[in-house]
Amino acid sequence: MLAFAIRRLIEALLVMLAVALLAFVLFRYVGDPVSQMAGQDTSLEDRIRLRQELGLDDPVFVQFARFIANAVRLDFGISYQMKQPVLALLAERFPATIELALAAALLAVALGIPMGVYTGINRDSWLSKVFLTLSLIGVSLPTFLIGIILIYVFSVWLHLLPSFGRGEVVSVGAWHTGLLTASGLKALILPAITLGLFQMTLVTRLVRAEMLEVLRTDYIKFARARGLSNRAVHFGHALKNTLVPVITVIGLQLGAIIAFAIITETVFQWPGMGLMFIQAVQFADIPVMSAYLLLVAFLFVAINLIVDLVYVRIDPRIRILGRGQ
Repeated sequence: MLAFAIRRLIEALLVMLAVALLAFVLFRYVGDPVSQMAGQDTSLEDRIRLRQELGLDDPVFVQFARFIANAVRLDFGISYQMKQPVLALLAERFPATIELALAAALLAVALGIPMGVYTGINRDSWLSKVFLTLSLIGVSLPTFLIGIILIYVFSVWLHLLPSFGRGEVVSVGAWHTGLLTASGLKALILPAITLGLFQMTLVTRLVRAEMLEVLRTDYIKFARARGLSNRAVHFGHALKNTLVPVITVIGLQLGAIIAFAIITETVFQWPGMGLMFIQAVQFADIPVMSAYLLLVAFLFVAINLIVDLVYVRIDPRIRILGRGQ
């Protein structure tokens, strides 16, 4: 277990190093930081002095080492557009993105697993066909179109839910949350459904496929031969083994939800990191873009590492394989 964890940790560090190199290339070679920070009336001498202060005349490997050291200290520089520290901007937008991602993931798991189990057990029922049709629609439609349809139906037509924004938020220490207010919860519903629908359909189809495969195994046949009830067979034996690979996919999809919340946040003008990243792209705000890339990569790698460790704990075959290596 320890050797497996160390190996996965080294792999995670290598991935983060590769992402840091990509972010550095973006920071160093996309646009000119001096031109972004200096005004039109800035003299040539001031531009040269600013370039020296930023260390842009140093060798590339020195600049990269400085970039890594600053990133480890969470020093991502100053936003070209906002003229504020990038870390403060990220900290302000981070709660909104995390709450949206967790709500979407909870929705996907809470609905996807029961739907997958039901369609796996009752393959020919009309309700299973309805669930599979819905999952096919969820996989086929692009996220922005789902968001627009939901806005038209529930905001424009029925006037039930807000079409943009986060609603009223309250501060719990340094965390700004909308989960404790009625308007915040109402504002979360449509973005969470939009972001979680694809993940829900993925979980549904994965659980269904795993259930169908597990129900055909010999130990399930032996369990039925022993006279166990369908409930005991389905939920005591089949579902437990079905969820082993599902845990991995759910964990990876949580990272994907955080990484790809950009479209949903843009459609609903949700004040999260994704919307800030889109605005940074429009204004070529390289420090914000680099910091967002590093942060999302870190979250994705951390979640992946945690899922791998949990997977080892619940699946003894991986522990045995790890000892063999």
